[in-house]
Amino acid sequence: MRAARYILVGAALCIGTAAFADQKNNNAYRYRWKDASGQSYFSDSLTAEALKAGYDVVNAQGMVVRHVDRQLTTEERAAAKKIADQKVAEEQARQQQAREDAQMLNAYPTEAAFAAAKNAELDNFEQAARTTRLNLQGQEKALADLLSRAGDLERAKQPVPKFLTDRIAEQRATVSALRDTLARQQAAKESARLNTDAQLRHYRALKAASANSGR
Repeated sequence: MRAARYILVGAALCIGTAAFADQKNNNAYRYRWKDASGQSYFSDSLTAEALKAGYDVVNAQGMVVRHVDRQLTTEERAAAKKIADQKVAEEQARQQQAREDAQMLNAYPTEAAFAAAKNAELDNFEQAARTTRLNLQGQEKALADLLSRAGDLERAKQPVPKFLTDRIAEQRATVSALRDTLARQQAAKESARLNTDAQLRHYRALKAASANSGR
């Protein structure tokens, strides 16, 4: 009688353990992935193949509860980072432009005020070029005088002193440098004029957009 009781108790324990194990397995997640040919695979644990291909987390009912994309290669991660960095830079540029636009509208409430400020900037370029132009004229005259002196000596069959030759070389370098400076100033003025025209169009667009939004 006692032996039979032990047998029954042992059987009950085995049945309970098996039921617990079945319940645990039924509640566990599995992993499903496909290879390059489209063949599906299942596993109770993640494998290198699953991580490489990307996988689904599947519950006991066979439903996909989460999808995990495949691991990116070094080149793909670099490309993704480049795209992300570019988007960040574009957003920063957009925000910076918005701040500059707001400052422009606050600084120049009317087109007349905007035009006056930009014309003053162009006048500054012209004033700098005018100063350089006057200086260049004076230096060119000085060079002409030195060359005339050297020419007089040569016509008189006299040697041109070294100090005069050196002075002519220095003066030519001064004239050349001033001509380069004047060319840069004139180019800068023209660039500023074109930029002013573009800014004026942008200003008008901002004013129009501001007026439309206020209606």
